[in-house]
Amino acid sequence: MQTVAIKAQKRDAFGKKASKDIRKTGMVPAVVYSKEGIDHVVVSPKDLKPLIYTADFKLAEVEIDGASHRAIVKDIQFHPVSDKVMHIDFLKLIDGHPIQCNVPVVFKGVSPGVKTGGKLTQTLRRVNLKTVPEYLVDKIEGDISQMELGSSLRIRDLEVPENIQIMNTPSTPVALVEVPRAAKLNDGEGEDEAEGTEEGAREETAAAE
Repeated sequence: MQTVAIKAQKRDAFGKKASKDIRKTGMVPAVVYSKEGIDHVVVSPKDLKPLIYTADFKLAEVEIDGASHRAIVKDIQFHPVSDKVMHIDFLKLIDGHPIQCNVPVVFKGVSPGVKTGGKLTQTLRRVNLKTVPEYLVDKIEGDISQMELGSSLRIRDLEVPENIQIMNTPSTPVALVEVPRAAKLNDGEGEDEAEGTEEGAREETAAAE
């Protein structure tokens, strides 16, 4: 699993004004939570970029006063206009203590439905999982090699490693293979023709009687 190094400096000032002053210096106010307590720190937005501006799930190695702590991102506040990070919360990982986090869903295999012209649409890009740090994974896989036209892949179909629990509803769709529009039109025309044939047959039968 990829890990991003974050150098953090402890801070003594708190509150909105203190956070605003921190941002003026180009740094980001942050909090590191753990069962031992809370560390209020400041971090560099440059260090955060490879951690948060990515579709991949990564761990943070937060260094505070020379000591390193494995952590995950718990929450991020972005500026509504500039999209800059305004505040970030980390959760320190402690072996044996369960955590919940969102990891991406990736697909393996080739869908037969896609081979025949269908379009694979991913309807859920991340799933919420619960586990302990020892068994944490950076992705959950879904096998699409049996997906035909019009079929769907759901949470319950994903390949979930042992000691990991997916918290999403099992019936939630993750992906589907859409039927091409041309195929839908052809099916519709075929139905119309069939209906016309049946109607013509009924008229011929009535005339014969």
